[in-house]
Amino acid sequence: MSEKLLDIKNLAVHYASGKDTVKAVNGISFGLEKGESLGLVGETGAGKTTTALAIMGLVPNPPGKVVNGEILFEGEDLLQTSQADMRKIRGAKISMIFQDPMTALNPVLTVGEQICEVIHLHQNIPRTEATQRAVQMMELVGIEGSRYNDYPHQFSGGMKQRIVIAIALACNPELLVADEPTTALDVTIQAQVLDLIEKLKADFNTSLLLITHDLGIVAEVCDKAAIMYAGRIVEYGNLEHIYNNTKHPYTVGLFGSIPNFDENVRRLKPIPGLMPDPTRLPEGCAFAPRCPHATDRCRQAPIPVVEVEPGHLVECVLFEQQGVAGA
Repeated sequence: MSEKLLDIKNLAVHYASGKDTVKAVNGISFGLEKGESLGLVGETGAGKTTTALAIMGLVPNPPGKVVNGEILFEGEDLLQTSQADMRKIRGAKISMIFQDPMTALNPVLTVGEQICEVIHLHQNIPRTEATQRAVQMMELVGIEGSRYNDYPHQFSGGMKQRIVIAIALACNPELLVADEPTTALDVTIQAQVLDLIEKLKADFNTSLLLITHDLGIVAEVCDKAAIMYAGRIVEYGNLEHIYNNTKHPYTVGLFGSIPNFDENVRRLKPIPGLMPDPTRLPEGCAFAPRCPHATDRCRQAPIPVVEVEPGHLVECVLFEQQGVAGA
């Protein structure tokens, strides 16, 4: 039987902005097994990065605050963990690859020192041994160990991202959170970085939470996918569910926006409208103003979460007659 490593229950994160409250994450729940990969997909502003920051205990407070929920990691609620204990967990058991490698590295420290620091702090080994491990990690991600004393500005964007990956994996974490790790890179380097993440994940048996806009990346790297919209997970399942039995109108819209080279069409089919204002989310389904199937029922809370087939969850009133799994 698989063993659940991460279990998020009804997580809600809000940001106070003057007189308004930005409702970034609004009661999401999902789990991640040991060695499993989950892709968290959605438009900008869906709450993906805030979810990652909540897992890492890095939601800036103020203005951010976790207002509800649990984040269980190996059975322990990280939201009840002290800052001192979280510092021991971050980097050792849970690591994060940040979105922009240009700003993720300290410009006044050599790349080798930045990898070495993580190993030295978390594994309590002598500095000389930590330095040797740092060199090994550099070579593992395809950078010559002789560049240990080089500074971040001496590396290209793709090489900086490799250094960030080396830092994240230096202590063999059990969970790797990758926040759009290829966004700032060109297509060729993207492929190399994804191959590297996939190889290292397999070598270390690391669980992966991959945040991305790209459904193609999820299909290549992940075992499951969670589609996120306006701080809610609207569809969740394995790749067969999401790609071959798409249910939620938002997920259908995402796939409809992707160019299909097998069809000769004049225009793509974008999803009309914009994401709702997170300070004034509509009642009921947040996607209703953009949905071609919306009815008056869609504008009434609560919206049911329906298990349309084993393990395939959809938050939509179109399927509420098929058996509600939870709300």
